[in-house]
Amino acid sequence: MHLDQLRHPTDLKSLTKAELIALATEVRAFLIASLAQTGGHLAPNLGVVELTIALHVVYDSPIDRFVFDVGHQAYVHKLLTGRMDRFHTLRQRGGLCGFVKRSESEHDVWEAGHSSTALSAAMGLAMARDAKGQTHRIVAVVGDGALSGGMAFEALNHIGDQKKDMIVILNDNEMSIAPNVGALHHYLGKLRSNQKYVRSKSRFFSMMRRMPVVGELVVSVATKLKDSMKYFFVPGVLFEELGFTYIGPIDGHDVATLMNTLENVKRIRGPVLVHVVTTKGKGYAPAEADAHKWHGLGAYKIESGEVKKGPPMFTEVFGQALIELAERDARIVAVTPAMPGGSGLIPFAKRFPDRMADVGIAEQHAATLCAALALDGLLPIFAVYSTFLQRAYDQVVHDIARQHAHVVFAIDRAGFVGPDGETHHGVYDIAYLRHVPNMVVMMPMDEQELRHMLYTALYGINGPVAVRYPRNVTTGVDVYAPMQLLPIGSWTIIEEGTDVVVLAVGPMVAIAVQAARMLRAQGIVVRVVNARFIKPLDEHMLEDMAHEALPIITMEEGAVLGGFGSAVLEWCAQHAQAVRVHTMGIPDVFIEHATIEQQRAEVGLTVDGLIAAVRSVVPMAERIS
Repeated sequence: MHLDQLRHPTDLKSLTKAELIALATEVRAFLIASLAQTGGHLAPNLGVVELTIALHVVYDSPIDRFVFDVGHQAYVHKLLTGRMDRFHTLRQRGGLCGFVKRSESEHDVWEAGHSSTALSAAMGLAMARDAKGQTHRIVAVVGDGALSGGMAFEALNHIGDQKKDMIVILNDNEMSIAPNVGALHHYLGKLRSNQKYVRSKSRFFSMMRRMPVVGELVVSVATKLKDSMKYFFVPGVLFEELGFTYIGPIDGHDVATLMNTLENVKRIRGPVLVHVVTTKGKGYAPAEADAHKWHGLGAYKIESGEVKKGPPMFTEVFGQALIELAERDARIVAVTPAMPGGSGLIPFAKRFPDRMADVGIAEQHAATLCAALALDGLLPIFAVYSTFLQRAYDQVVHDIARQHAHVVFAIDRAGFVGPDGETHHGVYDIAYLRHVPNMVVMMPMDEQELRHMLYTALYGINGPVAVRYPRNVTTGVDVYAPMQLLPIGSWTIIEEGTDVVVLAVGPMVAIAVQAARMLRAQGIVVRVVNARFIKPLDEHMLEDMAHEALPIITMEEGAVLGGFGSAVLEWCAQHAQAVRVHTMGIPDVFIEHATIEQQRAEVGLTVDGLIAAVRSVVPMAERIS
């Protein structure tokens, strides 16, 4: 049976071991060819081919529930559950989601684009199963990187205490997105490398199976012997001390071993952790050589492994500016939660290895760490995606802002992110940051302004400050001019106008300028303002606009509820200004995966959308005149 003949996981159960091995080869070839066209998370999925096949052979999805942590390693699962014919639509508008999606298939039971959630979800599903008197199995597939997240440890603690029947597959490939860090990573490394333990454990249990069980005494002695062997050979025995039956490590690319192990696990009561060692990027040489680069990427050439590279991103400009500043100031340190590459910090880490901290998937820890660094006189830069900063909200409020710690948040991927979709959009940080006392929030219209903002955040502000910037490619302006301080809370007028004012944030400025020039040709003169400070607002400019009684349109690539436009409305209400304000942004819905341009069009953040908004607020008489 070939991959394109699979319609349901039950089709796998009739295949021989040799046929399953051949299927794994076919799946890898398909993934490499398909993602070369669409882009996506290649390396994580190449590493779990045999594991996913074995899971679907041994267990019965969707009766048995598979919970994938993060979900970007679920492409193989999608292929084996009847979605091959739609795979060419991956991460495209209206097509397959790059993560597990409940609305796509009955086999998708848990959605996650953020790490370390699977164990909590699996525990919830196990509790629900038992409450309803059901008997199906719950299987959580968790990467070793996910275990660096505090939420995962909270779940491990609860699961081990409650002793629910559950299977946790620890997919150990030594990677999250970047190479893993931390004490747990080193602990797993000891387990991987301790072949003496693996061989001895195998011989021990073989001996135990041949022993006749003749009463409680023998059972007791056997248990004590097992424990003594365990403590002798395994340093720490972390998982068994947490209440799990630990099995492994086993070869995650050996289908027969995986199937035998997973079959045997069925008979064990309570929580079981199966430690599976895999190679991220398995079967494609470029991905095996650099699994970090090939974790998630755009289209590429299969033969050479050459990735189609576009213009520089704002991320790169940030990374270079930070190096320039750090060359002159030894107090500057960078902190990131497992995103050194995505946040543009790899060059910084190479230049200043002692001033860079990758804390793993631990945003809460990273935020509080930065607070302490700042309070003791250093200048910490917390480089994080907007969507991941959500996970540290309490620490931002309680540990950073409340103590007035001078932490600089370098918030990447602010706004729409395109194919990664709703779990990764950076559209909520304005709303959840601007109401926090002591916080300053700004966003540049271009890469040079980003440099100025980073400089201002470090040397013009004494307290928490967020510089948010988009995933977009750069605009091409000169980035070699000296960095300078910006007046706090100041906006700039980009286009003069007398009919209507557009207060645009970040990349919306360029869209507003284009719309203004088109409207000028039609007799409507639009003032375009670069509203670069989201908090504090430029109250002097707002007062001038209020006196002119000009209608105002706010334009932001963020949630309308509680966003920048809301701030302008609040100011008008507080100052009793009867000014018409029309807000443009992202409505109260989740926007699914597509290109950034398509996502903007969906919510009207386009030239045509702004022109329509201007026409709705400018009186007809003014248009004619």
